[in-house]
Amino acid sequence: MIQIRPVSDLRNKFPEIETLVNEGEPVYLTKNGHGAMVVLNLEKYAELTNDIEIKLDEADHAAEVSDLRYTHEEVFGRLKRKHG
Repeated sequence: MIQIRPVSDLRNKFPEIETLVNEGEPVYLTKNGHGAMVVLNLEKYAELTNDIEIKLDEADHAAEVSDLRYTHEEVFGRLKRKHG
């Protein structure tokens, strides 16, 4: 079940938030009725970002060994054709 809480719960009900997050559930925090942030445990955050770090490292390496560069139109055009 999606957990949406006011940001004040982070301070006032931290143990509840911590329990939800440690169970692997993201907790969406609102401020004045609008989305403000999401709290995740470190394992879930790593799952979301590990591939990104690897891809960025690969791109850095590729840029070091080649002078080949693509415009943003070429990159996004390829992505659209691949996923569209």
